[in-house]
Amino acid sequence: MRRAAIACTLALAGVTGLWAQQNPPGPLPPACDAGNGGLTLLQGFCAALVADHIGAARHMTVSPRGDLYVILLHATERAPAGSVVALRDADGDGRFEQQQRFGANLDGTGIVWHKDFLYVGSDTRIVRFRMSGNALVPTREPETIVEFPPQALHAAKPFAFGRSNELYVHVGAPSNACQAVDGPEEAGENPCALLDEAGGIWKYDATTPGQRHTAARRYATGLRHTTSLVAHPGSGTLFEVQHGRDQLDTLWPKRFTARQNAELVAEEMHVVKPGSNWGWPYCYFDTVQHARVQSPEYGGDGKKIGPCARYDAPIAIFPAHNAPLDLMFYTGTQFPQEFRGGAFIAFHGSWNRAPLPMDGYNIRFLPFTGDTPSGADLVFATGFAGKPQIMRPADAEHRPAGLAQARDGAIYVSDDVNGRIWKITYIGVPTGRGRQ
Repeated sequence: MRRAAIACTLALAGVTGLWAQQNPPGPLPPACDAGNGGLTLLQGFCAALVADHIGAARHMTVSPRGDLYVILLHATERAPAGSVVALRDADGDGRFEQQQRFGANLDGTGIVWHKDFLYVGSDTRIVRFRMSGNALVPTREPETIVEFPPQALHAAKPFAFGRSNELYVHVGAPSNACQAVDGPEEAGENPCALLDEAGGIWKYDATTPGQRHTAARRYATGLRHTTSLVAHPGSGTLFEVQHGRDQLDTLWPKRFTARQNAELVAEEMHVVKPGSNWGWPYCYFDTVQHARVQSPEYGGDGKKIGPCARYDAPIAIFPAHNAPLDLMFYTGTQFPQEFRGGAFIAFHGSWNRAPLPMDGYNIRFLPFTGDTPSGADLVFATGFAGKPQIMRPADAEHRPAGLAQARDGAIYVSDDVNGRIWKITYIGVPTGRGRQ
């Protein structure tokens, strides 16, 4: 990618050679695994596999004492009665040898440690567990903070906290573009009634149990689907990265080709403010024109902008169908200065690019100054898919899902295919060589 000054990657030989030049002779540093657990990273970084086969691992959060809590996308034979995996490195060797499971029937995506509580977001409710003492898992049943109606599509409930106990929750739109029937050349509903209770962000009270989803609590709208809603740890500003629409070619074959479908619709990063409106389902952001254009369900031909110019613009865009799954602002000091305050984004990888190869399956970094992107994004970590090119999502060996910052300033990355957790650490560059 761009910013080539820090975008050169290392395979195992590079990391081994780097460490040997700094500390000859000797083994890899404790933070590193041979082969980096299969990952290829920017120069100066290494990775260790700190947990494996824990289930379909999605979002993560780190407790004040350094324990890692991971929510599972769905129950497995290994974890039929617990949707949250609690991990502890009791012996200090950098690996999570203690694992306990809890939270039956809470399969989902969101999990955040907040003021002595562990908040967990399933598809139909957000609950909180009171956490106390040195216990790894809670001893009481959770209390439900907000309940939501079931959805068949885009049901994940990512959430974030404001500074006065506001609880912001995204409710995805159970539709591609608000069509009454999800079929070829089917017009979208206008106005789209789904926006009353879906396709946006709602605000609740994080401390009040028993709340129910209501249109009156809507905070922002026109957002098809995201799983990456976060509050900036410094400013408190809300951000998210949206999943763009799908199926331009199969729903509108007379207007769009398969290649256009694979490349046109951007994944968008937004700053979230009261009343924000990003134009779904009426518009999408075009990667070629760098503009929001009308959806074909509302008369668009791939070029018309029309009323779409009035909707809020993204603050950054990423390639189509890369599926951003998690977003994390880096606040540590273990990584070099150019990474501090910037955003790491986990891209789960595409499903809707056929017959072209799939894309994504990586971690990207976007530099920030305050609340504003300050440069081009770059690919920080690759190798999750296991092959340089895959044609089907099912061929990916791993898919990055969640991100969390460790207490020492390293970052954790989760995988929801085989349940891996990597820890990525900065080990420096050889003296006199500089960054490549």
